[in-house]
Amino acid sequence: MKYFIRNIIILIVTIEVLAYSQNTAESQKDSARVKLYDTLRIISHSAFDIGERLIYDVNYSFITAGEATFTISPGDSIYGRECLMIVFTVKSTPTFSLFYKVDDRYELLLDKKGVFPWRSSQKLHEGKYRHNTSTEFDQLNNIATTEKGTYKVPPYVYDVLSALYYVRTMDLSGFRPGERFYLKNFFKDSTYNIGVKFLGYQRVSVTAGTFDCVVIEPLIQEGGLFKSEGRILIWMTNDERKIPVKVSTKIVIGSIDGELREYTVANGTIRAKIN
Repeated sequence: MKYFIRNIIILIVTIEVLAYSQNTAESQKDSARVKLYDTLRIISHSAFDIGERLIYDVNYSFITAGEATFTISPGDSIYGRECLMIVFTVKSTPTFSLFYKVDDRYELLLDKKGVFPWRSSQKLHEGKYRHNTSTEFDQLNNIATTEKGTYKVPPYVYDVLSALYYVRTMDLSGFRPGERFYLKNFFKDSTYNIGVKFLGYQRVSVTAGTFDCVVIEPLIQEGGLFKSEGRILIWMTNDERKIPVKVSTKIVIGSIDGELREYTVANGTIRAKIN
């Protein structure tokens, strides 16, 4: 009997030692991963933060066709790196939906310090056009994974929404009209160049107020957003925030303008606002 009890005790101790060893090994692996993730880039900026909310009237000719909203809330951390959850929605009004229904939702898990995506999803409904997709970005190993496969991507690759937020952190004061810069954008199964053309400066009045703006033109090949067919122009506040104040784009059924109606920003005011 004493040998039986002794063997039981030895078995219990062995299991506890193995469990402790396994937990220690996992802890060491997690610690090593955290150290690796700490090597990813950090961009110092004050362009946006948790609590920002931007609401736009979406106008078609003289008709208010819908509403678009950007919101920023806390997101899941990735191995100790703080993230932001950015949600962008566009919905047509009930009346406009009788002619052309739009119900788009983008979700983006953005690295707060590095301003690059970890995860994104798109659910698009624009007229007869439908498109749903999600992408996981392994920014440490430069891999993008979708429902259709795994793809090698360049370092700090963007989706269309994270590219916009990265541009918001940039200093555009040294650019001349006509000058361009390029970002890498992953969509579906391929990486594209997003060209961004700097057009100059303009003062713009919308429902939310009057703002001094920089004007840029994204040269996007893919990505939804009312399934653009022509030029997209964006007026952004000419300050450290670079809040999109107005967006004008040509679509299948004409042209659409988005104009800032309401806003809540984190930490202070918008310096580029005139009144």
